[in-house]
Amino acid sequence: MIPRASGTEVPSVATARLLLHPLSVAEAERIVARAPLAGDPWAEEYPQDGDVRGCGGFLRGVFERGDPGVFRAYEVRLIESGLAVGGIGFHGPPDEVGVVTVGYGLVPGVRGRGYASEALRALLEIARVAGVAGVKGDADLDNPASHRVMEAAGMRCVAENDGLRHFYVGF
Repeated sequence: MIPRASGTEVPSVATARLLLHPLSVAEAERIVARAPLAGDPWAEEYPQDGDVRGCGGFLRGVFERGDPGVFRAYEVRLIESGLAVGGIGFHGPPDEVGVVTVGYGLVPGVRGRGYASEALRALLEIARVAGVAGVKGDADLDNPASHRVMEAAGMRCVAENDGLRHFYVGF
């Protein structure tokens, strides 16, 4: 049985237009199953495959290590409507040198509005306040939109290999 991480100890984080909602185990399980409850305000095409994979990783981490605190999966919601339009989060707790890895994705209908960079800046602040040494992320070489997201959030390209561009920001 998976320990129940409520997410209630971890507050939601508001930006100018978004709310990063820390997912509970039950919410992540619904996303993996693509089974919203009545009243779950999900945008069309949510969850995407990346959201399902991210929530699966979060659930495995909870099973293996327990509740990750702030180093969890978050649902990205529009403040104005409450609509869930994507996900963002950490791939796990900081590694042995204090670095965390992030991932994110939004439904096609809201891309190109700066939401991903806004959400990533908020996630980077969560990491900084939590005391990590740095944050890394990567994107396929043929995904310049994701490169721009990380650059706009303050991350810089540090390497390219195996079809990926790697980004990093230290604190």
